[in-house]
Amino acid sequence: MQVDLRTPWWIGAVRIPTRLVLAPMAGVSVQAFRRQGRRFGAGLVCSEMVSCAGIEHRNERTLGYLRVGSDEHPLAIQIFGSEPATMAEAARMVEAAGADIVDINFGCPVKKVTKTGAGATLLEDPARAVGIVRAVAEAVDIPVSVKMRRGLENGSRACLDIGPRLEEAGAASLTLHPRSARQMYTGDADHTLTAELVERVEVPVVASGDVTSRARAQAVLATTGAAAVMVGRGAQGNPWALREILGEDGAGPSREEVAAELVLFVRETVRELGERRASGFLKKFYGWYLGRGRFPRPFKQELVQLPTTEEVERRLLTAAPGAADLLERLEAELPTGDEILLDMPISVYGGG
Repeated sequence: MQVDLRTPWWIGAVRIPTRLVLAPMAGVSVQAFRRQGRRFGAGLVCSEMVSCAGIEHRNERTLGYLRVGSDEHPLAIQIFGSEPATMAEAARMVEAAGADIVDINFGCPVKKVTKTGAGATLLEDPARAVGIVRAVAEAVDIPVSVKMRRGLENGSRACLDIGPRLEEAGAASLTLHPRSARQMYTGDADHTLTAELVERVEVPVVASGDVTSRARAQAVLATTGAAAVMVGRGAQGNPWALREILGEDGAGPSREEVAAELVLFVRETVRELGERRASGFLKKFYGWYLGRGRFPRPFKQELVQLPTTEEVERRLLTAAPGAADLLERLEAELPTGDEILLDMPISVYGGG
């Protein structure tokens, strides 16, 4: 049976307008990425991981300010750490910043995070994990969600044991990426685990992992009973994938559309991060946008070598002259509104 991904659902009291969630990804999920995801149909967007230790100490090199734009809602801000009290304080701050949901990361497989007792390590320390969720849920008035992997090791079923306990502690939603931390992003996501988790809890479950097309999204929803799907790597440089998954537009973008969206993304990222940081940050996006046969491979290499984002814009608009009119239209349609700035360091580690 086909599921209409354009129907709303709820996390606690927060209404999510579509059943498509844009994943939190470290080094990717800046505000420009999230705002674009909302334009292309994501019902919920998520920040990259925010270090609760960075919030507590405030002496970590600041990598940027987390901005909450008026057009991002509903928005989840994801935090990670290993101490309940510190995580509770971080949750209070992200609630004050305007987040609709506070998301807790129990899925990051990266050693720099797991060695501190955070991320996926907490799946093997259920008492501490439950303590963190309870502390966070008691600290804020907004819903709490948890993103997790199956466990640390291949074949682990830790997520199924801990899921009901997290719900009891106050989690209003669970997201499962059914790979182990050891797998990182290799192999396949085992969504039979997702189906088992759905059976064990009453809160909505979001299915994450290998959701790259409408057919795959429909298959995962039909076989698991999950409330929604989460898309991550498939949306990198490819927001059109979100529309295809929703069933709104199966046609691929033209060169002009790709160039216009990329220039807009460049401008929004520069506005957010500043020219110096944005220039390096954006280089990986050039390959993501221009790949899939959209532009010749040497063109991507040419863009990476350009010293400023202004030169990148100029080269893109020269290569696809029709993009200028599309870009003007896109910028005119962008909503304007006040932003709330969350003054805290952002971690560059992890994802999950």
